Amino acid sequence: MPTFLFGEIIFGPVNSRRLGCSLGINLLPVDRKLCSFDCLYCECGLNPDVGAPKAELPTVDEITKYLELKLQEMSGSGRLPDVLTFAGNGEPTLHPDFPEIIDSTCVLRDKYCPSAKIAVLSNGSRIGSPRVFNALLKVDDNILKLDAGSENTIKLLDRPSGKFNLQSYVENLKRFDGKVIIQSLFIKGHYNGELIDNSSDHEVAEWLKLIKYIAPGEVMVYSIARDTPVDTLQKVEGKRLKEIASLVEKEGIKVQLTE
Repeated sequence: MPTFLFGEIIFGPVNSRRLGCSLGINLLPVDRKLCSFDCLYCECGLNPDVGAPKAELPTVDEITKYLELKLQEMSGSGRLPDVLTFAGNGEPTLHPDFPEIIDSTCVLRDKYCPSAKIAVLSNGSRIGSPRVFNALLKVDDNILKLDAGSENTIKLLDRPSGKFNLQSYVENLKRFDGKVIIQSLFIKGHYNGELIDNSSDHEVAEWLKLIKYIAPGEVMVYSIARDTPVDTLQKVEGKRLKEIASLVEKEGIKVQLTE
């Protein structure tokens, strides 16, 4: 199915299903995806083939300049964002200057729209880095991915690059001591002859065990709403999403459900 890329460093604002009026910040190339995961459902498509040209990343100065210009424009029009969201064409924490960019964004936020939140949408693959971990502690909405409770399902659905150890990842999520929002997408279908359904009773039970252990400040439960690069995937019905959300609420954890 058709997918898309964000063609600018600063994009939007857009009305996000989960975040409100969101001004997007893309730290990645504007002409290709760059990610440490290769999720089958990614709206930006699958990762480029091995051997693709080296990606060019925007500099800290470029990001700061364009963000300030956009915030000045929005301030002049009287429409300020609810949230400044690091998202875009892949994994934002792959940018080598991610901590410095967070710092400069905090300064601009405080200057132009002090009531706005700063959010990072991340797959969490670099939270083992102290620099990345500490930078994420500075943002208001530290939104990290956990799509399943088993390593095999994550490898099938999210397809992490390189080594991925679920136990180590969960321990790092626990270290945020609640200052983390877990984002979990539920989906059904098949790929390369393998069944995919992280919404089954067994899969949800394993996932819920990890959620309880991590004890996040909030969990986002949702399914696909846009085109995916793999056309054998299906949206999980609203009734099932509500059941999953209810299980989390029973553990005393806040849930944001998006049908």
